[in-house]
Amino acid sequence: MIPWLAPGQPFPPVETALTYPNGLLAAGDELTSARLREAYREGIFPWYSEGEPVLWWSTNPRMVLRPQDLRVSRSLRRRLREVVADEAREDGWQVRLDADFPAVMRACAAPRDAQGGTWITPAVIDAYSALAREGNAHSVEVFHGGQLCGGLYGVSLGAAFFGESMFSLRTDASKIALATLVRILRSEGCTVIDCQQATRHLASLGAAPIPREQFCRILRESRDRPGLPWERYRGRVLNGLLAPDAPGTQDPPA
Repeated sequence: MIPWLAPGQPFPPVETALTYPNGLLAAGDELTSARLREAYREGIFPWYSEGEPVLWWSTNPRMVLRPQDLRVSRSLRRRLREVVADEAREDGWQVRLDADFPAVMRACAAPRDAQGGTWITPAVIDAYSALAREGNAHSVEVFHGGQLCGGLYGVSLGAAFFGESMFSLRTDASKIALATLVRILRSEGCTVIDCQQATRHLASLGAAPIPREQFCRILRESRDRPGLPWERYRGRVLNGLLAPDAPGTQDPPA
């Protein structure tokens, strides 16, 4: 059994989350930007399907990506050099921050298999978009020929970043977005990106599981630090961040 949360009721301790299904903590019907901030501060995130109550989770172990551990394959290195070379070309690759947060969420919500399911419901898009307007959620957009072809979004609290979802309509587009995000986070002192759940794809990019207790300790040390200076990166082309001599470029060997 898990508790049903009334509006405004505090979350239970994450240590009370179920072992099976892994991390299920509570349920309710409230999904607002304030509720999301409260959840992420405690290492909790929503994950549910259309027609279900809002289900809140805190998995153990927790999948995280340390920015310095991002694995950049040789083929991706070649692609990143191509992106850097396109910096001044409007018909080539362009990478931006917070250019169209709702569009990234809608693209992430698009069905990716024959079953056509997604947890990114209209209510989820509304809640995270409100969080973005309030400065606690951000997106990285990748364009090619002026068309949005990849990106990601996540939540930012203090020096902590929680990756939510990414999409790609062109080869390597989501990886370009991730590489850009990692360069920003490394330059600004973020130590870990929360990836929530273990997948083979995340592991291939360098993410690894850590005990929930360790994750929550890192979170407590990061969440109340001054927020990252996202405005420094907003409103300009970010291709140059992917250059070999840019800050935060000491990637591990492929």
